[in-house]
Amino acid sequence: METLNVEIILNTHSHISKQSIISLTQHYLQNTIIQSNSVTSYFDKDLHPILHTDVKAIIIEEVSGYEGSIDLSLFHIKWHIYTLNIHGPINQIEEADEEGQLNVATHLMLPSAYLYNLWENLYYDNNIKENLLKYAKTMMEFSDRGVDSNVINCNRVILLHGPPGTGKTSLCKALAQKLSIRMQERYDSGILIEINSHSLFSKWFSESGKLVTMMFAKISEIVENPRLLVCVLIDEVESLAHARTQCISGNEPSDSVRVVNAVLTQIDRIKRHSNVLILTTSNMTESIDLAFIDRADIKQYLGLPIPTAIYKVYHSCLEELIKAQIISNESMVAPADTAFKNKEECENKHTKKLMEICERSVGLSGRSLRKVPFIAHALFLNNSFVTLGEFLDAMLKAVEREKKERKYFENIK
Repeated sequence: METLNVEIILNTHSHISKQSIISLTQHYLQNTIIQSNSVTSYFDKDLHPILHTDVKAIIIEEVSGYEGSIDLSLFHIKWHIYTLNIHGPINQIEEADEEGQLNVATHLMLPSAYLYNLWENLYYDNNIKENLLKYAKTMMEFSDRGVDSNVINCNRVILLHGPPGTGKTSLCKALAQKLSIRMQERYDSGILIEINSHSLFSKWFSESGKLVTMMFAKISEIVENPRLLVCVLIDEVESLAHARTQCISGNEPSDSVRVVNAVLTQIDRIKRHSNVLILTTSNMTESIDLAFIDRADIKQYLGLPIPTAIYKVYHSCLEELIKAQIISNESMVAPADTAFKNKEECENKHTKKLMEICERSVGLSGRSLRKVPFIAHALFLNNSFVTLGEFLDAMLKAVEREKKERKYFENIK
């Protein structure tokens, strides 16, 4: 029997027992139409008073191959019950003699309210999210069980690369959040440490060496807690490569070589701990330091979204605007699986329109796609409350405008 992961996020004031909330949620789900990759955050006060009071949301994981509703009787349900940490990122400030104080990293406790619902709103092709989650869990399990890395090579380093705006950083953060939830039995909580690569490479390279040492000294203290999952994120890891390239070409002092080597050495040191996972991203594949490529167990390319992924992004945006009462809820476009399965036979005019918008949107990044509804409302609508048809017309105009502006910038390069 296949396992289905169901998350119950409790409100911070809730004191309900685990067994009680599972029983209530099970009863609720058995009497509700359940969708794959869904987040339910509204519970009727009269019908479900305890869920209304104690539960922030119920999240059903994405099940590949399932369209429409899910029959819970076909699955073994694995429950994940937790509260979200409401405290935001904390900056790690270090003293640099020449430059004063520098923010070398940020620390965020997991699971975090700041990353709530992020995983569910990232859309990629070919089960990329699910595969990354499996990779990461296997890495951590191998390490936890003491598998000899000299026999089975596993460095617990993931590299996501691809063009800007494809959600590499967001996916790293969402992956860290999801791991802290799915591995509750092993870890009490998690922490995401995001290294500010640009701050580390001070214009006084002798200072940079000190910054690297101080920053990793703090991280080393954190990883000593075996019940804490530690995810270290190095965004735009190619900045390390640029530093090393400049050294080789003779444009930078030899101190900078030592800085890059210090970072690599410190990463090797902290990943000896079984509770550490290192996540890295790069926009410039050709500039990625070979030392990092060798260390990465998983090298995943994230490209620009194809029409089905674009449709899912727009569908989630429309749902949010209907919920916010900016678009009337008299009608809605079909889910992506339904729309693309019967593409030629589709009779819903709004679904057809959205598919046309998706075709026109090919070439835009995920970041740009999520700006389209805002541009549509700001520039092409005169009323604050509109019909779905009116909004889709405005979205098409917004897409054409976005592509025209991008073409202008491409031509002046």
